[in-house]
Amino acid sequence: MIKINHQVVEPEELNKGMSNNEEKTIVKQMAANHATYEYQTIAQLKFELFFRRNIMRAARELNKSGAKFTTFRYAFPNIKYWDRLANGGFLLKPDIRPSVAILDIIKNGKLYAFDCSTAIAIVLYIATLYSIGSERFDILFGRLYLMDWQFDEDLPINQKYGDDYLPGDVLHFNNPDFDPKESHWRAENVIYFGDDKYYGHGVDIQSASKIINFLNKKRMPNAKQSAYLMRMITRPHYQTIYLNIALNQ
Repeated sequence: MIKINHQVVEPEELNKGMSNNEEKTIVKQMAANHATYEYQTIAQLKFELFFRRNIMRAARELNKSGAKFTTFRYAFPNIKYWDRLANGGFLLKPDIRPSVAILDIIKNGKLYAFDCSTAIAIVLYIATLYSIGSERFDILFGRLYLMDWQFDEDLPINQKYGDDYLPGDVLHFNNPDFDPKESHWRAENVIYFGDDKYYGHGVDIQSASKIINFLNKKRMPNAKQSAYLMRMITRPHYQTIYLNIALNQ
């Protein structure tokens, strides 16, 4: 269900002003889900749809970039733009534009290696750049830090339990019986595209069953529990981001 200014809005009414099929699909799924999606204005909804579309765009681009999968221990960035910290995180060098450095990961992916959680952070920052523009991005993220689930306060992230998955959501596959010798496969964080397609760094864009089959091959001997898609959703807090931009224009 979609509510704008406390009023239920049908997808047919919203789709009249939309030309993008991905956005139409998201609106249709929102309306069909048991969850309620509330907005003060239609502009807030349109910003979220645009942002979600950019998340999927960024995920496709990162998947094609040639960036390698590795653990924190062996992670490395392009040293022209980033300092590698002892924990495997990447810290933007002084006097480097954040928008240039984050897009370099797509342009020169072969110069980078990182884990799946850092890949999600990279996707969300690139999507933020596409959604708010380079000028605003450079102001907000002046000393960008890429590491696991550590996000800048100007990119607020919400996590909730549920199954109202929408294209552009970050979802999570759990692998409870993972092999301790390959503990980095204890889970896989993914971007959901809809139609049973998920991008996970290190596993490509695959169906849920293929990701589960892959993770099941990374289990301990005599494992009893299969990997599975968790009922957990991670999303940027779109309305907060939208309001911060509107208030600071």
